[in-house]
Amino acid sequence: MPYPQEMQKSTQKIVSTRSQRIKQTFQRLSPEEKEKLLRGFHPDYKPGTQRKLKLGPNKNDFTPYEIADMIESYSRLSPDEFNKIDLSKPDFQVDVLVIGGGGAGASAALVVQENGANVLLATKLRIGDTNTMMAQGGIQAADKPNDSPVLHYLDVMGGGGYKNVPELVGALVMDAPSIMQYLENLGIMFDKQPDGTFVTIHGGGTCRKRMHAARDYTGAEIMRVLRDEIKNYRIPVLEFSPAVELLTDEKGICTGAVLFNLETEKYLVVRAKTVIMATGGSGRLHIQGFPTSNHYGATADGLVLAYRAGAKLAFLDTIQYHPTGVAYPEQIVGLLITEKVRGLGAHLVNSDGERFIFELETRDTVASAIIRECQDRKKGITTPTGMQGVWLDTPLIDILRGEGTIKFRLPAMYRQFIRFGIDMTKEPVLTYPTQHYQNGGVLINERCETNVENLYVAGEVSGGVHGRNRLMGNSLLDILVFGRRAGVASSAKSKKIKFGKLGLTHIKKFHRALKTLKIDPKKIAPILLPDYRQNKSIG
Repeated sequence: MPYPQEMQKSTQKIVSTRSQRIKQTFQRLSPEEKEKLLRGFHPDYKPGTQRKLKLGPNKNDFTPYEIADMIESYSRLSPDEFNKIDLSKPDFQVDVLVIGGGGAGASAALVVQENGANVLLATKLRIGDTNTMMAQGGIQAADKPNDSPVLHYLDVMGGGGYKNVPELVGALVMDAPSIMQYLENLGIMFDKQPDGTFVTIHGGGTCRKRMHAARDYTGAEIMRVLRDEIKNYRIPVLEFSPAVELLTDEKGICTGAVLFNLETEKYLVVRAKTVIMATGGSGRLHIQGFPTSNHYGATADGLVLAYRAGAKLAFLDTIQYHPTGVAYPEQIVGLLITEKVRGLGAHLVNSDGERFIFELETRDTVASAIIRECQDRKKGITTPTGMQGVWLDTPLIDILRGEGTIKFRLPAMYRQFIRFGIDMTKEPVLTYPTQHYQNGGVLINERCETNVENLYVAGEVSGGVHGRNRLMGNSLLDILVFGRRAGVASSAKSKKIKFGKLGLTHIKKFHRALKTLKIDPKKIAPILLPDYRQNKSIG
């Protein structure tokens, strides 16, 4: 047994209550019960964690301090740096610039090239070093006889608190079946029945089994194929070259971007007729001190750049905390225990061996219930370093579905724990919510257009489709649906317009506003990469 003695005592209660829990029928919460739980324990409602923005299109809207401080920062391009950049001689000139090398960026670039436009893809790290690669559980699509896009639509709207932008949800669910066919044609190795039918399971908040998966590394499988397609079609890619500013003309129309090569430390100017921003989320800001499941480069760059250019944001007051992040061992705290584990039958159990919530409620509800169990009811399990969590009774999966199910259906999860001596086929795993997803972002329409002309946005950096809470499996769907839609719209637009003038007037205007508000000039964004050094004077 890998757990310390005090934690072992609690695991014994799991075994003793298992047969009783298997017989137990757990009812979903009523809307009133859910709302009370969220307002009492979800981090979004915690007092003193958000403030109003002081300038820009969303002035007076609330957002977490960490995001507000990032948005209200000075550009990495200081006035001195402005003068060093010769905007009259761009390093690259393309029809469409795609910023971001995850699923949204890659799928957008492929469509742009398919439509005959000249494309360049720039990404902060290597192509595929993104949250897409880390997505585990699956992708939703209503493609079974007992399902329909209408039911999928209702699930998405309900999961988002009925606050979602309806047109975006409609686009998401209507495109979903064709996205599955597209992925199938590309060669994605989804789980299938012997007759070739897709294996599908429930996710939290779904009324039908529409979760398609490739074991528990679905995102990695999709990104593997998309990355290969990018290489096969010889789409130009600039790796280790994050965008540090958008370029605009005298009318505020987006005309390109300034990149910063992390290896050469040189600025690169890209002139483009249209720009697609697919820069991902903000997990590495560690909102409210939560650990995160996000990749190393998820630092809200896209929010910062788009906002400075005048783009409106939506739902920036809500962050998704995935209910089941790893809480032990400390070496992997924050990594996900995919929702698929609960979809296959694992129970959430407190220190007394009690099941306290229906595991497939929406993510915000389950996360709130776990926080309540630990903080209010004092029924959490404490690790040697003082962290809290609840048990996820994973051995129950093999008991209910047959020995070997975990190793076959959850191979990545099994390896994640066995390397630390925890055998999830025999022992429960400890879990606690982790910062996972940026529910809000840059407001778009169903063509991925923003209110800044010629600037398109797709993927996690966008806002509106998921409302106040995203359902499992809709992020991989989101990046593909809107990545491809952005590719179609931006390439079509690029054929109708001429190259615009390159300028940074919007940055100078933004800096003047910051100075009026007496914002500390040492605050610089985007930060590009998080700094975890304890002594930050080193280096």
